Amino acid sequence: MGSDHYFSASPSSSSRTRTIRASLAGREVELTTAGGVFSPEHLDQGTRVLLDAVPAPPASGDLLDLGCGWGPVALSLALQSPDATVWAVDVNERALELTRQNAARLGLHNVNAVLPDDVPEAVRFAAIWSNPPIRVGKAELHGLLGRWLPRLDTASDGAAWLVVAKHLGAESLQRWIGTELGLEVERAANSKGFRVLRVAHAASA
Repeated sequence: MGSDHYFSASPSSSSRTRTIRASLAGREVELTTAGGVFSPEHLDQGTRVLLDAVPAPPASGDLLDLGCGWGPVALSLALQSPDATVWAVDVNERALELTRQNAARLGLHNVNAVLPDDVPEAVRFAAIWSNPPIRVGKAELHGLLGRWLPRLDTASDGAAWLVVAKHLGAESLQRWIGTELGLEVERAANSKGFRVLRVAHAASA
């Protein structure tokens, strides 16, 4: 159990569920979490900073929560944009199941909680919101962002919003996105030790 990480595909830690309360999209809600996923005891500070900093998501189109965990970002997107299709992506199957349960609990029918390869290749995103898994290591993180950030929809001026702790390399990640991916990236917010980065195709800047 000591080697069990929230980015494990099939966590071996206890799957005993718990109920927590969180404020999402201006609503106080009760949600289900479990061990073996990211921050099972409460809504983590980085995600709170992200949700407080981002503008309202597009009302329609495809929206992506990259690294969904038990679902707070995907649920926030779905609550604010009921006519959009929300893709909640994670490699952790327990996280995906919790996101599905929480979407059902809130009566949300527009959330697709799926493995990365289950998102159709043709889908382009009007928005990407993510608290990315920095601790997977630089190579895996770069591979993850290199796969998904270029799929922002240029037709709708799609933007990605990423929250990264300052001490975990927010500045170097900002430089990498701009240099290696050729995307426009700016620091949109600073709060409680975290930076929120806004990423977009250069043509939409």
